[in-house]
Amino acid sequence: MRPLSIVASATIAIAVPAAAMQHDGHAGHAAHQGQAIAAAVAAPTRTPANVARDKYRYPAETLAFFGVKPGDTVVELWPGGGWYTEILAPLAKSGGGTLYAAAPWDRGLNRLKEKQAADAATYGAVKLAEFPNAGANPKVPDGSANVVLTFRNVHNWRFDGADNTANAFNQIFAMLKPGGTLGVVEHRLNESDDAAKEEKSGYMKESSIIAFAEAAGFQLAGKSEINANPNDTKDYAKGVWTLPPVLREGETDRAKYVAIGESDRMTLKFVKPAS
Repeated sequence: MRPLSIVASATIAIAVPAAAMQHDGHAGHAAHQGQAIAAAVAAPTRTPANVARDKYRYPAETLAFFGVKPGDTVVELWPGGGWYTEILAPLAKSGGGTLYAAAPWDRGLNRLKEKQAADAATYGAVKLAEFPNAGANPKVPDGSANVVLTFRNVHNWRFDGADNTANAFNQIFAMLKPGGTLGVVEHRLNESDDAAKEEKSGYMKESSIIAFAEAAGFQLAGKSEINANPNDTKDYAKGVWTLPPVLREGETDRAKYVAIGESDRMTLKFVKPAS
């Protein structure tokens, strides 16, 4: 298991003695949270190929660090193929929570719609919303979310320019309740590297993401090295997509890139001030 944080810590508690739970309500809540997350990660509805990538993505530790609870209203931004949705949907269902999937309306939700059609019992309750929202399609209601999560997406917003990235963070801030959490996992560019690489490599500097978040009104609550990978040299001609799972170089040096594994990633936790 990776260390959970270098600024703020979180612990997955799989089992806590009953006596301890009676005397420590916080421990009891942490145990329940850990058990619920562990069950969602172990859900039999998950795709085997996705489960195989847990060794790179540490989903249980990551969700515990962000403080996700079964009864929360959670927003997953740009879910793509639904790697995290396969965990978040059972987690929300287990505790009577609500899961939103928010992405570009015309293309970003198609694969999730396919999951809903194929397995309504698991994914049918997931609510769909447009993000960033332009006003014509359903949105995540302002002030409704306990947690907003984005996994390896900020670089995509950055490709559309700094103004669009700022707009995305502003919309995230609006959808969260006061005291709510924004969890960000993103490919990490070295702080010493040229910032221009953010516009094409798929990597972002921690300082850049923190600046966008703070400009929107967020406060940094913690950092974690859960998703760090010191073997990632971040100097590939074809950017982060050189590494798994994309392997953009095809068979060229495939074994080398597979051995490196998935990218070095920052894990940042922000909060919307309570007042």
